[in-house]
Amino acid sequence: MSDNTENTTGYVNRRFSIAPMMDWTDTHCRSFHRLMSQHALLYTEMVTTGALIHGHRERFLRYSADEHPVALQLGGSNPEELALCARMAEDHGYDEVNLNVGCPSDRVQNNMIGACLMEHPQRVAECLARMQDAVRIPVTIKHRLGIDELDSQEYLLSFIEQVRQSGCQTFIVHARKAILQGLNPKQNREIPPLCYDRVYDVKQTFPDLEIIINGGITTLDDCITHLQHVDGVMIGREAYQNPYPLLSEVDARLFDDHHPIASRVEIAQAFIPYIETQVALGAPLYAITKHLLGLFHGQRGGKQFRRHISENGHQKTAGPEVFQQALEFVTG
Repeated sequence: MSDNTENTTGYVNRRFSIAPMMDWTDTHCRSFHRLMSQHALLYTEMVTTGALIHGHRERFLRYSADEHPVALQLGGSNPEELALCARMAEDHGYDEVNLNVGCPSDRVQNNMIGACLMEHPQRVAECLARMQDAVRIPVTIKHRLGIDELDSQEYLLSFIEQVRQSGCQTFIVHARKAILQGLNPKQNREIPPLCYDRVYDVKQTFPDLEIIINGGITTLDDCITHLQHVDGVMIGREAYQNPYPLLSEVDARLFDDHHPIASRVEIAQAFIPYIETQVALGAPLYAITKHLLGLFHGQRGGKQFRRHISENGHQKTAGPEVFQQALEFVTG
């Protein structure tokens, strides 16, 4: 484990966070994002309880100390296993542990993980209660507006009412329903309509709960609009695919922290020591640098930058020099 610092205060600022995204928000991605924002709350990819209990635990829990504040998202439905994994998260210094009740993929459904749990609010409440009994760090939940035919506002409010009995105070709500039969995960991010007003209504109904809105949000102006109705905003794909406009300005606009803003090139150059360290430890170059492909989105030389990394970063002998060569397309 790295020299991670334990969160002893129990407080996490969720005004702005970057969503957990499979295959994307790994430790390399989070270290890159932290160079642009000191305050954004960063989430891991979803990690299943089975992977932590029976798999390569240290690999799944590994992160760098500079990633704080950072939260671990768990997938599972067994209260005792979730409690055990929550303790692992706390022991490794994570600032929060989150239960995934939103993923719609067939694979996780078959293991009673993700959005299908919205049909079982008492099971979810039991899981969250056991997790909270096991740790001192905050335990939160991320879920959808509903699933399949269980998508009325009445059902959503009933779900939250039952789950809050666990003591959970923070609900991250993806403002879409999930259709578990007939749509794949990508389609479930695009086809069910966004219903922000329903999330606003959740906050009005439960003013004592911390309500975070997620889904289809792409700008800081959007964030400011949503923050008039809810407590925090979580952004997913836009923060990954075009990170600089959001993350370079979020500290000033949402956290009133007006530190100097580094340029895109300065961010890339600041990441080089991290690349050198990780490659020396055996990490493949492309696994690290793929997360920076959107850094120069829409900029002169950006396409050549992406192409050079994509074409050369996969080579087994590829080292930091490939990334530095790519940078020449945006600095020359």
